[in-house]
Amino acid sequence: MSFFQLSLIAAVALLGPLLALPRKWHLPVVVGQLLAGIAIGRTGLALVDSSDPTFTFVADVGFALIMFVAGTHVPVRDTAIRPALGSGALRAAVAAGLAAAVGTGIAFAFGTGHAPLYIVLLASSSAALVLPIVDSLRLAGPKVLTTTAQVAIADIACIVALPLAVDPPNAGRAAAGAAVVAACSVVLFFVLRRLERSGARERLHDVSEDRKFALELRIQLALLFALSGLAAAGQVSIMLAGFSFGLVVAAVGEPRRLAHQLFAVSDGFLGPVFFVWLGASLDLHTLAGSPRMILLGLCLGFGTLLVHGSLRFLGQPLPLAVLAASQLGVPVAAATIGTQRHLLEPGEAAALILGALISIMASAVAGSRAARTFARPDKVAG
Repeated sequence: MSFFQLSLIAAVALLGPLLALPRKWHLPVVVGQLLAGIAIGRTGLALVDSSDPTFTFVADVGFALIMFVAGTHVPVRDTAIRPALGSGALRAAVAAGLAAAVGTGIAFAFGTGHAPLYIVLLASSSAALVLPIVDSLRLAGPKVLTTTAQVAIADIACIVALPLAVDPPNAGRAAAGAAVVAACSVVLFFVLRRLERSGARERLHDVSEDRKFALELRIQLALLFALSGLAAAGQVSIMLAGFSFGLVVAAVGEPRRLAHQLFAVSDGFLGPVFFVWLGASLDLHTLAGSPRMILLGLCLGFGTLLVHGSLRFLGQPLPLAVLAASQLGVPVAAATIGTQRHLLEPGEAAALILGALISIMASAVAGSRAARTFARPDKVAG
């Protein structure tokens, strides 16, 4: 990969903010970035090569950062959400049960043999998508808190389960690797909490801010990459390493200055590179030439809406139920892992992304509907 190609990638990734600019659409920035990658990659003009080792490695770094930031968005320190954890866990469990039935049916109908993968996809929610929508629309109330808890629990559970589901023959080895990553994350939590309580982190912060050293960012990145390297050595997706460390940082408490720095690194550069790489790696010619794979994507997308929408019978308002169906990290990770390890059928990775895009579009509409009922009084729904 050359600097000219990197410049092209950075330029076309601006399509993400452009499409997300109209607030009433509530479109995530990643949609435009995926479309940009599709346009310049295997499906479109072939201006970049997604198999290039440098491009792939930089994209992996971006993926680790994306999942790390997603983990920091989980409100583990929010005391207001704790009373809602029971109801949220119950809804997540019911959704998982429904996903087992629907996912197994889809796998049987299409003969892919990927029932465990489809079950995880159908049961998943994306805290990285839902929580910003809730914040931007200023949704509030007990039902919103329960939905937030449900999304957080489903996101964590599905991220842990995905490496086991995407490659069942190697599930034992993946489980062992995941256990090692989880154990290291727990150790990091206690170490960082000790440093926080002793005041060492605050003293480091003061020196770093005064001398412009960005020490906290450097240390966090070093720890993140070390966990990612451990995950890669254990043949576990770096998705788990990034998300686990994000949860650790969220539990200890993330300084606002560090959050801004990570936002700049992730959302300003490495995140867009990853999503453009993902779009560039998809060959939609195989999807366009396979009505079966198009139908699979539609079934996964609308199956997700069916699974989560059914929770209205447990008292969850339909707009919030559909909002909780929003997916991003898990289907993207599934497509990435499946593509890299050649575990999916031709066009199946694109079908997974199509299903995710359907859920994202539905969540954008659901968010607008939810704002009419659950927005705080000082918010005028647009």
